[in-house]
Amino acid sequence: MTDNSALDPEDRKIVTLARSARARNGVPEGAAVRDDTGRTYVAGTVDLPSLRLSALQTAVAMAVASGARSLEAAAVVTEAESASELDRAAVRELGGPETPVLVAGADGTVRSTVTAG
Repeated sequence: MTDNSALDPEDRKIVTLARSARARNGVPEGAAVRDDTGRTYVAGTVDLPSLRLSALQTAVAMAVASGARSLEAAAVVTEAESASELDRAAVRELGGPETPVLVAGADGTVRSTVTAG
């Protein structure tokens, strides 16, 4: 586990936003991404009969739809131990292989940081 107080303030912010999205929407996951201009995009899991996206895929899609050209970082609040390969692929496609993905539990404590690559 990572001591959240050691995180960069901007990384703490996206973890907090992801946690809030998860709690507010009552969904399995919440996510947030920060683009190369510092804008953030926050999302929860989408689970419709015709459309299923993880929270992180949704946040990346929102960034792309808003004109983001790259990502600085991503965060997901989940019960899973790590970010899935599909989630990491979505982050990698927009942000590149070195983009950090912070994985936090429901309490917001970062359990791991991996790269999108």
